[in-house]
Amino acid sequence: MLKNRPQLPQEQFIDADYFIYCLEAVHDIETDKVTEAQKNLEELTMQYGIASIYKTCDTIEGLEESLNALVSDDHNFNDYEIIYLVITGEANSICLNDYYYSLVEIAEIFEGRLQGKIVHFSNAKVLDLEAEEAQYFLDITGARGISGYGNEFNGITSSNLDKAFFNLFKEDENMLDVVEELHQKYYQACKLLDFRLYY
Repeated sequence: MLKNRPQLPQEQFIDADYFIYCLEAVHDIETDKVTEAQKNLEELTMQYGIASIYKTCDTIEGLEESLNALVSDDHNFNDYEIIYLVITGEANSICLNDYYYSLVEIAEIFEGRLQGKIVHFSNAKVLDLEAEEAQYFLDITGARGISGYGNEFNGITSSNLDKAFFNLFKEDENMLDVVEELHQKYYQACKLLDFRLYY
């Protein structure tokens, strides 16, 4: 018989005024394997009390569906500061199911629907945009910023720095102050992973 896992009291999430929405690209959404990203989100809740919603997708349609559901169905959407994407890809594209989609294409899919959000990529993919590409993404989607890392995974995951970044955001709304503080507190990690923000 399955033991019931202890449920967190619902009020904790209702009271939380800050959420992370994480979308991870996987080979097959039918698998039940707990991923590194899921474990990190659990740690984020335990360590910093930051609630999150985690979903997986394996196609561009799945990505679109998940974000659309978030925007249209979730009344807490305004509370999500950060959309956290754990997706592989190239400098200015993401890869889903062996297909590459440029961030320009992604911007057009989510036109006007990411108002005020920060889209943060883990270092599962390098984020390296031309100024025009970044500006186009921000203008079309309405996002406040796009952040991520210039250096490849190479066995070092960005998860600890991601968690620190999310926690600093919980404390301070100002994106530039947060990035400055992140660099002050975690200088080595920021340099090693080449943390970057386009806004």
